[in-house]
Amino acid sequence: QAQLVESGGGLVQAGGSLRLSCAASGRIFSINAMGWYRQAPGKQRELVATMTDGGSTNYADSVKGRFTISRDNAKNTVYLQMNSLKAEDTAVYYCNAQTRTFIYWGQGTQVTVSS
Repeated sequence: QAQLVESGGGLVQAGGSLRLSCAASGRIFSINAMGWYRQAPGKQRELVATMTDGGSTNYADSVKGRFTISRDNAKNTVYLQMNSLKAEDTAVYYCNAQTRTFIYWGQGTQVTVSS
């Protein structure tokens, strides 16, 4: 079945870095945009960063200047480089992929930033 396979989450100290990866697996074609969302305990899911097939990006204000999203369209893979991590970045991070007709979500990967 079609799915998004995520990797790169884990435990990191404040000020450190992590790189998340998400690859479309199965029958997902013609992805127009991919991105990352996150959900912290007790909070609703929020946008972190997205990138369209044309290369335009969108970042949450809270991560601008610290996080960078990139895509490898040939591999249907999206990355999130996270630098200068803060405790408030602790959340479950979800990969997202959009086609013209459907939206796919990854299973989520835990990112924990220790202080």
